[in-house]
Amino acid sequence: MEDKQKLREELRAQRKAHVAELPQAIKSLLFLRPPAPIAALAPEDAVVGLYHALSDEAPTRGYAKWLSENGRTIALPWFEHHGAPMRFRQWLDPYDDKGLEAGPYRHLQPGGDAAELFPDVAFVPLIGFTAAGDRLGQGGGHYDRWLAANPSVLPLGLAWDCQLRDSLPVEAHDCPLRGIITPTRFYGDDI
Repeated sequence: MEDKQKLREELRAQRKAHVAELPQAIKSLLFLRPPAPIAALAPEDAVVGLYHALSDEAPTRGYAKWLSENGRTIALPWFEHHGAPMRFRQWLDPYDDKGLEAGPYRHLQPGGDAAELFPDVAFVPLIGFTAAGDRLGQGGGHYDRWLAANPSVLPLGLAWDCQLRDSLPVEAHDCPLRGIITPTRFYGDDI
């Protein structure tokens, strides 16, 4: 566990430095919409689970806007309290944070009165990833537990290219991603 925590700190620092070096004009052009083959994995009327990105995470707002404009329903993780299981609730307006509130893990989340939804596709945050789909997350295990309990959901990741690693420490409870989208390419199996 100590090795994983040290790796998380190293990867967070690398991600932060990478994002800080990107010109704002370039950042504003990245992750605006899912590539067509990825969008096709979530047909119209699908529920798509996204995360509300923190400052250095691969942004999801562009995907949320495009998916919402094109007939998909957007859901964000929701926690009743610290330690509660992760669920998803509807994000009605990806153009505004109105209706979102601070959750127990620093991310914005829908209010408790938002409709609970079950995603068909879930975009999962990550700190590091491998080309084979292994993922290093924040360390809370929320997504791994949720994905293990919902194996029919297609798990995808969004990441910066600097987050790619040849290998990561993987444990039995870690759920691999089927694909990871970066600004320059798609890593994953034939989906």
